[in-house]
Amino acid sequence: MSANHHHFRQALAELLKGPPGNPVPVVSDGLRTRSLRFGPLGIQSSMRKRDPFELDLPYTRAMMTFGLFHPAPQDILIVGLGGGSLSKYCFRKFPSARVTTVEIDANVIALRERFFVPPDSARFRIVHADAAAYLSDSTGIADVILLDGFDATGLPAALSSQSFYDSCRAALRDKGVLVSNLLNNDVRLTTHLARMRRACDANLLRTTAQCGANVIALGLKRRTVPAWDDLHARAKALTTSLGLDLCRHVKRMEHHYREESLSGYPSSGEPAVEHDI
Repeated sequence: MSANHHHFRQALAELLKGPPGNPVPVVSDGLRTRSLRFGPLGIQSSMRKRDPFELDLPYTRAMMTFGLFHPAPQDILIVGLGGGSLSKYCFRKFPSARVTTVEIDANVIALRERFFVPPDSARFRIVHADAAAYLSDSTGIADVILLDGFDATGLPAALSSQSFYDSCRAALRDKGVLVSNLLNNDVRLTTHLARMRRACDANLLRTTAQCGANVIALGLKRRTVPAWDDLHARAKALTTSLGLDLCRHVKRMEHHYREESLSGYPSSGEPAVEHDI
C-alpha cells in the first residue's frame, strides 16, 4: 500500500468517526422502511417509505398519549430529531400547533431530506442547539415537551439530570405535559422516574410501548387529572382521530398508578375530576 493511499484511508476513517463521542448517524434502507442508527444501540428511528408521516415504532405512538391531557396544544417542543418521526407526525396531526425540534447533532439535521422532514416555516422549525442549554432559562414556552434525545450510548446525563427536568417543567405552560421516552433496561430508570416525579410534584403517570422495551413517562404540570372513566373515553375518541390505539395505554397508566399508590409513592387515591393525584 502506498503512503498516499494509507494516509487517505486514515483520513477517511477519521471523517467517518465524526466529532469525538458523537458517531456519524447511519441511514439504512429496508424493503418497507428507512431507519437511522447510532452504533450498537440499534434502530433509533424508523420511517415507513409509503407513509413517511406516520409513526412506525411503538414507543413513538405511546408518546402521543399527551393528547389525552392536552388535545389542542399551541406549541410542541421536541428534544431529539432522529429521523423526524415525532416532529413530522405532530406537524401533520396537530395543524394548529407550532412544532419546534431541538437537535444537538448537525449530522442528524443534515439527513432531514432523507426522512422527508418538512422545511422550516412559521409552524415548523429545527433548532441546532444543546437542549439542556436551550431550556435552562425558558419559561412558559410550550404546552407539550417530548423528550427523545439519545446518543450512541443511551440517554445523556445532561438530558436526565434533576436540573434538566426542573427546566422542562418551567418551560411548560399552566396545563403543560412533559413526556419522556426511557429505556426499560436502563439501570438508571428508577432514578429518571424519581427525578421527573420530583420535578412534576408527583404528578407522574407512565405506560410502556407495545414491545415493552420503552417506558413512557408523562409529567403533568397541573395537579389535576380526569377520572379514569373519562380518560378511557378520551382514548377512544383519540384512537379514531389520530389512528392510534391509545386505549391500551390508559389501562397501563391506571395499572401503574394503582400499583405505585400501594407501594407508597405520593398519590392520593382514585383520580377524579379536579382531584389531586
